[in-house]
Amino acid sequence: MAVDAPMRVVLADDSILIREGIARLLDEEGFDVVAQAGDAEGLMDAVSRLRPDLAVVDVRMPPTFTVEGLRAAMGLRKQFPELAVLVLSQHVETTYAVDLLGRGARGVGYLLKERVTSIATFMDALRRVAAGGTAIDEMVVAALMNRSQQLGGLDELTVRELEVLSLMAEGLSNPGISSRLHLSSRTVESHVGRIFSKLGLAPAAGDERRVHAVIRYLRGDTRVPPHQSLGTQLGSES
Repeated sequence: MAVDAPMRVVLADDSILIREGIARLLDEEGFDVVAQAGDAEGLMDAVSRLRPDLAVVDVRMPPTFTVEGLRAAMGLRKQFPELAVLVLSQHVETTYAVDLLGRGARGVGYLLKERVTSIATFMDALRRVAAGGTAIDEMVVAALMNRSQQLGGLDELTVRELEVLSLMAEGLSNPGISSRLHLSSRTVESHVGRIFSKLGLAPAAGDERRVHAVIRYLRGDTRVPPHQSLGTQLGSES
């Protein structure tokens, strides 16, 4: 019987202790850490040469320790759209985060280091991103939501729909949203359906519509494309 190959990962962080700690954790969880890098240039080189499935990237790296890692992640997503990227940071860089999250509809995450409180939570987020989903810290979501509101891009959605969409951005499934908000599954499905309708998202395979909705939300763009109608009810999504 064929055995699936392990997920291939490149790690980028200027702290060797953090890199080695994450590398050991991933190795224990069955991932294959094919390279480590201490700066953005090393990250770009490793991904170009080795073409991993996933890159785990620190935002602030040499030489200026500002947003080199995030800029490198954006460049890699543009060059290799199939690459999943999980960003780790101590800060919310809203402008660059929106650009990163908007570069592709699948396989992106943004976690705040000090808010990763358990290995299980981190591994769940990493696997979700590697599988093509999103994993975005709720504080990052809140900062981007505030930015979106300032841009006036969320006017079509109700308060409850914004709550549901923000939890979708964190990566929660419908059952997870139901549990968090203490709503029935049918109610959550109804909210999700209305969100898709208001965003003009036609039915798509798998979770594609969910991810597209999240990307539009984070970019503050809830305007419906001119060729689609707000009046179309798209049904529920499980």
